[in-house]
Amino acid sequence: MYMENEGKIWLATGSDRIYLDPAMANRHGLIAGATGTGKTVTLKVVAESFSEMGVPTFIADIKGDVSGMCVPGSENKHIRRSIDTMGIENFTYTGFPVRFFDVYGKQGHPVRTTISEMGPELLARLMGLNETQTGVLRIVFRLADESQLLLLDLKDLRMMVQYVGDHAADYKLKYGNVSPQSVGAIQRALLTLEDEGGDIFFGEPGLDLSDWFDWDEDGKGYMNILECRELFQHPLLYSTFLLWMLTELYELLPEAGDLDKPKIAFFFDEAHLLFKGAPKALLEKIEQVIRLIRSKGVSVWFISQNPSDIPESVLGQIGNRVQHALRAYTPNEQKALRYAARSFRANPELDTEATLQELGVGEALVSVLDEKGVPTVVQRANILPPRSSMNAVDDSAILSVVLASSLREKYTETVDRESAYELLSGQQAAEEEAKAKAEREKKAASSTSGRTSSTTARKTSSRRTSSKASSFIGKAASSTANTIGRELGKQIFRGLLGIFKS
Repeated sequence: MYMENEGKIWLATGSDRIYLDPAMANRHGLIAGATGTGKTVTLKVVAESFSEMGVPTFIADIKGDVSGMCVPGSENKHIRRSIDTMGIENFTYTGFPVRFFDVYGKQGHPVRTTISEMGPELLARLMGLNETQTGVLRIVFRLADESQLLLLDLKDLRMMVQYVGDHAADYKLKYGNVSPQSVGAIQRALLTLEDEGGDIFFGEPGLDLSDWFDWDEDGKGYMNILECRELFQHPLLYSTFLLWMLTELYELLPEAGDLDKPKIAFFFDEAHLLFKGAPKALLEKIEQVIRLIRSKGVSVWFISQNPSDIPESVLGQIGNRVQHALRAYTPNEQKALRYAARSFRANPELDTEATLQELGVGEALVSVLDEKGVPTVVQRANILPPRSSMNAVDDSAILSVVLASSLREKYTETVDRESAYELLSGQQAAEEEAKAKAEREKKAASSTSGRTSSTTARKTSSRRTSSKASSFIGKAASSTANTIGRELGKQIFRGLLGIFKS
């Protein structure tokens, strides 16, 4: 519908029509503005256009109103006015192919990942660990990776942390000090994470992001919508989980070079949470992911209230910008307004700062990259209306889509394979039995052979127990399978942010 002007996306109309070049979409995008100014409409128009040209999308749905994209929209006076004033011909309402996902499994396919796949860096952020505690968590992961012990869920990680803490002396020279205080802090953080729902989304079957790359019979790209209303009640959980998804995409996809359109578009609502409170080292890695992922054919769209919510190092990588109205009642808001105005390429015929406060609902300041990658001068424009429903669909409609999905059987039932918890529990029981046996031998030797025999038995039992404790981790791989299907004995590599590297 909106594919005109040599396959470009008709996004908005100002003094002229404004087109988004799909070949420049992987230079990322920003949709900003105050609450209620039309950001969701812009998101829908861009996502619908991508879907129509065969580009799958991922969309985080915080308010629930994105769910309406699965059904056709309906006529109202605002849409009719837009159609007439912008001269849109042959406008038809239509729904788009959608798949629903939900971390909690209530409004979509359950979304899970494993502890091993997420890695220590993101988990440390999720649990609020300090630098020392994060270092201990890295040791735990290193030991698990080297022996290919499965860390699938929270009970696996809890058991692995306990095991490393109990045998800290055996690993101190090779890996460094593991203090009881750090082990205790990690265990407490795991309890908090469990209370926030971590026990639900850590496990198997894990989300396979290759499932996002799918098309309907007409060639439209599927919209993969993550229901986030409940997840968003835990902002750190929300942002870390989406960051994991984005980084997983980076590791999954090969280098693509310059494409005529993206392979996938990723819409990150409330994007400021991605960067809020992140330590400097992690922030640098996040920025690196965003900078490099465009070479994999991924178009990332940040949705937030103000460009100042995004670090300058990331904002400088965003070429396509749609800025809806901002309100400036306080000194800080006025400063943010000036910042937003200056983030555009200036238009000598437009007072950008004044215009930002005058924009109505559905209006925006728009600047996109031209075919040479140069930002166009900012224009005041009206965003085109979406063709799908503006309203959220009810639970029965979502359930109908989920039940009809080809992914339903793949993700519905949880799987609990033998993993670190079972193996280490068995080892712990074996160690306790060895200690009990040593005590029995000690008593027996003391009563029959006297002091000399007792000392010999004690030393022999101690060596045996210590040997078992220090060698078990190295031997554990012989009795387990690997998390992501690699052959046993093959070294595990971790990429950016510590997740598995394909």
